[in-house]
Amino acid sequence: MHLTGLHVYPVKSMYRLSPDTAVVQPWGLAGDRRWMLADANGRFVSQREDAALARVRTGLLPDGVLTLTTPDGSRIEVPAPAVAAGDPLADVEVWGTRFRAAEADKETHRWIAEHLGDYRLVHLDDPRARPVDPEYSAPGDSVSMADGYPLLLTTTASLDRLNELIAAENPDGHETLPMERFRPSVVIGGTEPWAEDTWRRIRIGSVTFKVVKPCGRCMITTTDQETGERRGKEPLRTLARHHRLLRKAAFGQNLIPERPAGVEGDELGTLRLGDGLEVLEDGAHWPADGR
Repeated sequence: MHLTGLHVYPVKSMYRLSPDTAVVQPWGLAGDRRWMLADANGRFVSQREDAALARVRTGLLPDGVLTLTTPDGSRIEVPAPAVAAGDPLADVEVWGTRFRAAEADKETHRWIAEHLGDYRLVHLDDPRARPVDPEYSAPGDSVSMADGYPLLLTTTASLDRLNELIAAENPDGHETLPMERFRPSVVIGGTEPWAEDTWRRIRIGSVTFKVVKPCGRCMITTTDQETGERRGKEPLRTLARHHRLLRKAAFGQNLIPERPAGVEGDELGTLRLGDGLEVLEDGAHWPADGR
């Protein structure tokens, strides 16, 4: 079993970066979802509300500047705002958790309004500001502006099996779904289908992770991540029939990194494509009905 894919999403719900290596921090991969769009009430904006966000290309320059590029080629560079620099703070919310994030500058907001909509772009200056759901975490665990957990793991064998099930459910034909539909952080090859559902603790390369909860899926999985178009009811229909965990159509497992003994600071290790995966604890059971 080995690491076949790494994905970082600089802005929540926008296009991915797929590096060969990525530093693991307590709240996720370095650079992952430290930015997001918020509406007038401070609530996060995702592809659930605006599928076209998938088409906005993102980049991170060496000095931490974010780049955004729209399909028509309009591009802007956005310096990361910071509390220490006196940049304004906004009260924002992700799935019921409210916290404070620094707002991008006025020029950026004019660009956002012209090209994307009536949104504010905010940056998580303090990545410790948002705790992980305490039901599935330890005190002090935090997450960036991802939906709920620092990383999401998927496996190529489970995707292959899911595509087989979709084909059986749709005898008149259906497209083969790519892994990008599921927006994972790490992709693992060389497993059996659904093997990840039983893992409790794993090591990828030198970094150890707790496997804390299956990922219940939403309509974003029905959205083409290249075009921003909704593409019907798959994979949600087939997952709901064949792979329900904790009362939800599920695909992939959420991870929380563990801090190695003697390691201080924000860098817990580096993942590299080709790194091996070792299952340290197995036997997790996630019932379909949630009991």
